[in-house]
This record gives sequence, structure tokens and C-alpha cells, in this order.
Amino acid sequence: MEKPERKETFLVPGYQQRTLKEMFHHLIWRVIKPLPDKPYLKLKYWVIKGQWPNIDQPRTFCEKVQARKLYDRKPVYATLVDKAAVKPFVAEKLGPAYVTPTYWVGTDLSTVDWTAVPLPAVVKPTHASAQGRFLYAQDDIQRLLAENPAPAWLQLDHAQYNREWAYSGVKPQVLIEAMLVVDGGVPWDYRFFTFNGVVSHIEINLRIDGEGYACHYTPDWEKLPFHDPDYLTFYPGDVPKPARFDEMMRVAQTIGRGFDFLRIDLYASDDWIKLGELTLYPGGGFERFDPPQYDRLIGDKWTLDFDLPNAA
Repeated sequence: MEKPERKETFLVPGYQQRTLKEMFHHLIWRVIKPLPDKPYLKLKYWVIKGQWPNIDQPRTFCEKVQARKLYDRKPVYATLVDKAAVKPFVAEKLGPAYVTPTYWVGTDLSTVDWTAVPLPAVVKPTHASAQGRFLYAQDDIQRLLAENPAPAWLQLDHAQYNREWAYSGVKPQVLIEAMLVVDGGVPWDYRFFTFNGVVSHIEINLRIDGEGYACHYTPDWEKLPFHDPDYLTFYPGDVPKPARFDEMMRVAQTIGRGFDFLRIDLYASDDWIKLGELTLYPGGGFERFDPPQYDRLIGDKWTLDFDLPNAA
């Protein structure tokens, strides 16, 4: 029997808590905002990770993310990072069953025909992460319209904030889509890290008893010991392998094929698999690895398919 629906927050609990450290960082980002891309990224990297990146001869995963931001300019990237435009891209590769239904895309929430939006639903910007609302009932819609976060969302610019070039080609819009529900709540987020279609590992973001956790598994479903101490708490227990894991692997391999690196985020139940989003620049390339050697171990799996300015 389906469990009763739980009302949950858009972000995983524990994500982006406003610590003094984070507030200090945001002050620094405002100060260095006028810098050109390369010195901006190097300084931001040093503040967060405590070391200078070698962007022109990158070795670690995070260094290679920075190099991609500066030197990889494939036009298709704007489609991949656009949460609305990526759906036809994925449907063409896999079929529409893997895509979450879209109810509306636009810029002015006052123009939405809410009678055509089944609840529960999700509203979020097409061009930014960590922003959105869950709509469970009519009072959630009324609160959304009264507070109207759309203008602020439309001003978000990852192309400036993290110098993530792909977002410079995305038209800022707001997306309303179906909410996915598993066991009465928001499904866990399975993030497949792929290199030319080969799955390296899977990051799992979990919600358990009102707390948020993260951990990583190999494709053979062996738990890995690393995590990002600036992100969610490391989950100490064992995560059961999803019932449709083999199919999830095939989905990730199909989408990731032809890209030197691509993170494919999937949601799944016993009955379906849906795309969450595609990510070119996980964590902006500023993630901290504990133990730190995993930054290099994962970076070694990434053979760049774009030119570096000082390559021999």
C-alpha cells in the first residue's frame, strides 16, 4: 500500500545552511566578481579548497572542471544544462517514459493556468540549481504567487557566479513539472558520474527521518569511503541497490556516451526511472574530497576531449 504523502522541503535538509563561513565566502565572491574568469576561478578555488589549481595542466577532477569552464565550448552544452530543453534531448535518446512531464515553462507566474497543473508539482528555474518550491495544495500556490520568487530566480547567473560557460547560452525561465513521489516522499537522487559513457561511481543523496545524507557507490554496488565535508553528512549505513539499477546503468551509459564527462542524475522507484538533470560542472568544481586523494583518482578517469592552451 502506498504510504501517505509527506510534505518536504525542496532542498535536502542540511544543504546550504548559512554558516558564518559560507556568509564570509559570499562576501569574498562579491569582492572578486569584477575579475576575469581565470583569476576569479583560481582565487575562488584557493579560498574553498586551500590550494591553487593547475588549470592549464589539470590532473584532479576539480581542476578538470575548471579547465572545462574556460576551454570547452561545445554548443550542445546549453541544451544539457537547461532543465526544460534537455527533456526532448533525453526523450530522443531513450523515449519519453524517462522524462518527467512538463506542465508549464515561462517567465511570469501570474500567467499560469493553475487548473492545468495537477498537484503535487515542482516549480523551479530552468537555468539554476538549489532553487525551487514544492506545491502540494492550493495554499502552496497562493503562497508562491504572493512571494513570487520568479524575478529573483530569473536574475541568477551561473555563467557569472561560478563562470560556468554553458549557462551563458540558456534563456532564464521557470519550469513547472510533475512531482515524483516514492514511498510517500521525495525520491532519493542517484547521480551517475560517467566518462565517455562509462560509469565511474554513483553519488546518492538521501532523505531519512528529516535529515539529509550523501554517500558514493561503485557500479558493483560497493560503498566508497570518500565524501565532501562541505556538503551533506556522510551516510554511515548501507544503501540498498535500487530495484531497477541495471536499467539505470543503461540509461546513464546511453546519455553519457560521446561526452568526456557528464553527470546524469536519476530518480527511480520499483516502477519507473526519470531523469533529474544533467550536470557538466558538479559543485562548480569546488568540491572538497575527504580523503583528498579521490579528487585525483576520479580525475584520472577523465580524458579531456578539448584543447588546453599550453598543451604540448
